[in-house]
Amino acid sequence: MTAITQKANDLLALHQPGNPVILPTVWDAWSANLAAEAGFAALTVGSHPVADSVGRPDNEGMTFTELTTRVAQITAAVELPVSVDIEAGYGLQPQQLIDGLVEVGAVGLNIEDTVHSEGGRLREAQEHADFVGGLRSAADAVGVHVVVNARTDLFLKQVGDEADRVERAIARLTLAAEAGADVLYPVGFHSDEVYRELTSALPLPVNAIADPVRGGKADFAALGVGRVSFGPLLQAALAVRANELLARWQ
Repeated sequence: MTAITQKANDLLALHQPGNPVILPTVWDAWSANLAAEAGFAALTVGSHPVADSVGRPDNEGMTFTELTTRVAQITAAVELPVSVDIEAGYGLQPQQLIDGLVEVGAVGLNIEDTVHSEGGRLREAQEHADFVGGLRSAADAVGVHVVVNARTDLFLKQVGDEADRVERAIARLTLAAEAGADVLYPVGFHSDEVYRELTSALPLPVNAIADPVRGGKADFAALGVGRVSFGPLLQAALAVRANELLARWQ
């Protein structure tokens, strides 16, 4: 078994509902080493923090090549499994995305359903599931079980009536699961009641976003979550602390 195949399998095995894997969201070799030295078992690369670090706006303001260039630096710096937020896919085909990620040593990905190159529209539920299926088929073709984290922005964009939003998210993410996703990501900050509904109804581990300054692993474990990441919030928290230090010297 090759090293990258083993890392992909290791990453998948870490997703345990009720015992969530914590994936610190990193953006360069420095932050990756910081998280690795703290003892975490795997990492995720956030598109927003990477874009900030290279002077580009979020929402596909950078190119896929700019992203993978940074990912290559991260995977060269740490031995841990690394997942990558590829936003909506940068207008590329699933095979191009999988080939590009595997080439730089990544073994997981987040794929969202907001199409930034088309005015920020939300993919239709089956359309998103089909894209997820294309990613799974492409990963199968290269022989690496790239861990696919299928994200929906229904909550983030507050699409449709709030009364049935949870139900619609469950339906949308269930289609993604059936298409070959490994993890499901209803991104947003939810009440405990909503998290319990999501984790009970969905057939795969659920990814939650957390603010590293608040709460802890036990809080999400009690809700049945299988994966926790920080989005841009770790970088933002470090920026607050850096500003406090720098302010002393003004």
